[in-house]
Amino acid sequence: MIGLVLAAGAGRRLRPYTDTLPKALVPVGPEGDEESITVLDLTLGNFAEVGLTEVAIVVGYRKEAVYARKEALEAKYGLKLTLIDNDKAEEWNNAYSLWCARDVLGRGVILANGDTVHPVSVEKTLLAARGQGQKIILALDTVKSLADEEMKVVVDAEKGVQKITKLMEPAEATGEYIGVTLIEAEAGEELADALKTTFERDPDLYYEDGYQELVNRGFKIDVAPIGDVQWVEIDNHDDLAKGRGIACQY
Repeated sequence: MIGLVLAAGAGRRLRPYTDTLPKALVPVGPEGDEESITVLDLTLGNFAEVGLTEVAIVVGYRKEAVYARKEALEAKYGLKLTLIDNDKAEEWNNAYSLWCARDVLGRGVILANGDTVHPVSVEKTLLAARGQGQKIILALDTVKSLADEEMKVVVDAEKGVQKITKLMEPAEATGEYIGVTLIEAEAGEELADALKTTFERDPDLYYEDGYQELVNRGFKIDVAPIGDVQWVEIDNHDDLAKGRGIACQY
């Protein structure tokens, strides 16, 4: 099993940082320290801590900034990094971005969005949940109060995920998908096919819509509740301020 990070996004709501950097490289350390730790740093550190030795990173917008840091990141975290180019990062949504990594899905991955600040306990929770025939396990926050923007999930105790979408009344949801998934090797081919169906239907769809496509086909997707932990998806400057407060705890 290897790590996989989706780091192709532009993050236009985080300008001026993202004038020159992809969202995954926006600094989340002390404000004013532009050379500080990034979301990508935190994720790579988590992967290394749980024993992964290889990580694939899907890059697109401002990918040259990731290429420039590749060797330093490998040395810092003791990981072998492979960069995968997304040629449509500024045109299409992330269902296509994850599909670009279809060749590594067949190795089994822990997938992390490049904009999610979270503790290593999330990866540990996913790894501890393996072993009962699960093929895909989503990290789920069942504690947070939900609103319109969250990626909400409805879970059946026996059948697993039934619905995953932002377009849902918060009261209907079991919890929020936080952007971290364990994908076993045997699920790779089916997931890649579902992602292809998804972005061919509409290139603006999310990879979570690919998960819904799998569910609609009768594929069981499981969840692992992460407990009461601090995390944030960084979409804008308010999120970035929260991310800085959380990052300093880890």
